[in-house]
Amino acid sequence: MNDSILLLGSNGQVGQELQKILTPQHKIIAYARPEIDLTQPDSLRQIIRDIQPKIIINAAAYTAVDKAEAEPELATAVNATAPEIIAQESEKLGAFLIHISTDYVFDGQQSQPYKETDATNPLNTYGKTKLAGEIAITQTTPHHIILRTAWVYGSFGKSNFVKTMLRLGKERPEIKVVTDQIGSPTWARDIAEVIAQIIPQLTPEITGTYHYTNSGVISWYDFAVAILEEAQQLGLPLTVQNIVPITTAEYPTLARRPAYAVLACGKISQVLGTHPAYWRHSLRLMLKEWLSKS
Repeated sequence: MNDSILLLGSNGQVGQELQKILTPQHKIIAYARPEIDLTQPDSLRQIIRDIQPKIIINAAAYTAVDKAEAEPELATAVNATAPEIIAQESEKLGAFLIHISTDYVFDGQQSQPYKETDATNPLNTYGKTKLAGEIAITQTTPHHIILRTAWVYGSFGKSNFVKTMLRLGKERPEIKVVTDQIGSPTWARDIAEVIAQIIPQLTPEITGTYHYTNSGVISWYDFAVAILEEAQQLGLPLTVQNIVPITTAEYPTLARRPAYAVLACGKISQVLGTHPAYWRHSLRLMLKEWLSKS
């Protein structure tokens, strides 16, 4: 085993931020599609055995929530089977595994933030496969950290809620956005920073599951309003005149989503000695950076 970090899913929102943040301090070996196919167990095993990393970060996932309802086998292969294989190989090496998971392991029926110890009950295929991945990891290796997060957006990646709202804000006079789903928007950069802070502290004592999101609780509607307000202040030309709040029932999707997706982040705050950044502050920083490049 060497001192390298194997980063899987390096082309995603969090993966690209991780690569940028970790590269100056660590030897990063990054893999993403098409170089690695998480549906091919033998290939995945061979890559890990060849590299023999000290740490594996799994930022790869099947995240097309609605599409997963029609492709459960593929979602299972990527979100459940692959993490189990990664955990098996990680344990054989004596490596540490950091795995990114989701608020979708919960059903959203609570009215207070979900703690790591709260009962899971996913509503959709994506959530079920992500939970299966978590269970496989915890049963396979004690040397792991599972980091659940929610409502992730960032500069990288093909699409996310922020980029969608900016596009619609340019194209349409009116946008309808769901107002009865509540959560905490989380900048991919902040997730990557947290993982960078965890790495030097990787010991058996901090093994386990953690929640991390930006602080503050809002609806998707509130988030859309804030995105377009911030973009307008930064000088982005917008067409939109009206943002209309609607209910989940008025915007049916293939996959059911949790109505309340707020995660309690006290456990990780204790480990790091810091509290998560406020969501609007992070949104502003992301938009400034992204608009300066585009």
